[in-house]
Amino acid sequence: MADSSQALAAASVGTAEPARIPRPGSGRTRRVLLGIGAVLLGVGIWWLLSLRTSPLFLPSPALVWAAAIELWADGTLWASVLASSGRILVGWSLGLVLGIPLGVLMGHFRLVREAMDPYIEFFRFIPPIAFVTLAVIWMGPGEASKVALILYTTIFIVTLNTIAGVLSVSELRLRAAQALGAGRMQVLRTVIVPSTVPYMVTGARLAMGNSFLTIVSAEIVAAQVGLGSLIWTARNYGRTEWVFVGIIALGLLGFCFDRVLRLVVQKTLNRYGATL
Repeated sequence: MADSSQALAAASVGTAEPARIPRPGSGRTRRVLLGIGAVLLGVGIWWLLSLRTSPLFLPSPALVWAAAIELWADGTLWASVLASSGRILVGWSLGLVLGIPLGVLMGHFRLVREAMDPYIEFFRFIPPIAFVTLAVIWMGPGEASKVALILYTTIFIVTLNTIAGVLSVSELRLRAAQALGAGRMQVLRTVIVPSTVPYMVTGARLAMGNSFLTIVSAEIVAAQVGLGSLIWTARNYGRTEWVFVGIIALGLLGFCFDRVLRLVVQKTLNRYGATL
């Protein structure tokens, strides 16, 4: 029996499927190469289209690059990026700090949800740009008005996503926790909140995108420095290439913010069996 077992083991080892060697073009490298290729293709199409139009209508990539160097050299671009980034981060963070607890309470306690629901359903349909004038009148043209507008556009998205996460928690998990002797607040802390983390992250990412939409409107109306102000100033001077620089800077800034957010929360999400 021992000999036959050893022979069977040797045979199984000998016939085992060899380990697969990943191809050079697979995985992350392939995604990166495809992304770079797609960007280069887009720039090439942009360049071809710019050859058939005037620079005022569609400046070429080379002209936009030269404008970016010009704005960077005199400090305008860097100051605009810093100003917009600071306003977005402060307003967005405040929206998370207020929206997540509010969403958890509204999702878990029906009384709170019924009391707050009319306000949520009313104000979430009013765009932040409608409050730009009032924000300037109430808070002045300084940083507070712009931060408040970003907070406004963030809090509803985060709150609604958190409510959806709380309401989606399995009833079986809640009953199991209660059967083990957990009280209502303990269930909230140990079952509901961890299960809602993926929804919170989704709300945070969506709110980040809306923050970029809001900051441009706010800076156009009441700001001397910022990417929105840069775009508006470029419009007044007829510098379309500056407009492109501001738009591209907004896109790159949003891309970087989203990637950093994904890196920060990925480990947390993995603990709860979710991915980005």
